[in-house]
Amino acid sequence: MFISPGPELFQFGPLVLRWYGLLIALAILIGLSLSSRLAQLRKLEHNLVSDLLPALVLFSIVGARVYYVAFEWHNYAATPLKSFAIWEGGIAIHGALVAGILTLIFFCRKRHQPFWEVFDILVPSVAFGQALGRWGNFFNSEAFGVPTNLPWKLFIPISNRPLIYIDSEFFHPTFLYESFWNLFLFTALILIFRWGLHSVNKLPAGMMSCLYLIGYSLGRVWIEGLRIDPLCIGALPPTCEGGIRIAQLMSVILAAIGCAGFWWLYGQKRPLPDPGSRVN
Repeated sequence: MFISPGPELFQFGPLVLRWYGLLIALAILIGLSLSSRLAQLRKLEHNLVSDLLPALVLFSIVGARVYYVAFEWHNYAATPLKSFAIWEGGIAIHGALVAGILTLIFFCRKRHQPFWEVFDILVPSVAFGQALGRWGNFFNSEAFGVPTNLPWKLFIPISNRPLIYIDSEFFHPTFLYESFWNLFLFTALILIFRWGLHSVNKLPAGMMSCLYLIGYSLGRVWIEGLRIDPLCIGALPPTCEGGIRIAQLMSVILAAIGCAGFWWLYGQKRPLPDPGSRVN
């Protein structure tokens, strides 16, 4: 059984350190170190990741918030200024992915860098960051699933429960499911990356990116089906009955893009350039 200790790590006067903020900061620092190392192994431009990271983080957070507010506008229409209150919660990973990819495209064009190779060295860090960041949902007692009595059930305080589940105490810890799924995906990506460095047959540029899009999306589709706080079209949470769960729809789209990418890469036989031939 899981019981959250609360969202705040400590408070000193007006200064409050929240678990979610700490986890995001750790994910960014670890991602910077990991992606920089992978970029070095791929012989990409020196300081590429450190130059990219500030804009990538900023626009990904903005995209995540805009995406969430757009689909939850009924909660913000009366008080639109609250849409800027990101500290009150409300971001969506698919919004961050879309904004992050657009930022990466712009950056790579400006710096004359190969988009797919740069995307490849970022996706393991993205998967790890998602695995770590999901624990922020645990501390905030949010993003949980339907009621359950399984041994790994999650206790949710009454103030965080939807009215229709007000008498239920324990719920599916969907944060845990997605964290483990992303950790598995991260491990698979790193192992494939290392295999590609030493294999006679080089991995085609974009292969890691497509694998991430498919892998993450497959996990999100079934995990999202358990959640009681989905973003919906045509219905309202927690049941979303008769409507479409946005995260599931986006996951299907991203998985389809990943599958199309695999067909394009292997159908066209586009190999990764020999790292030893790149001059910076």
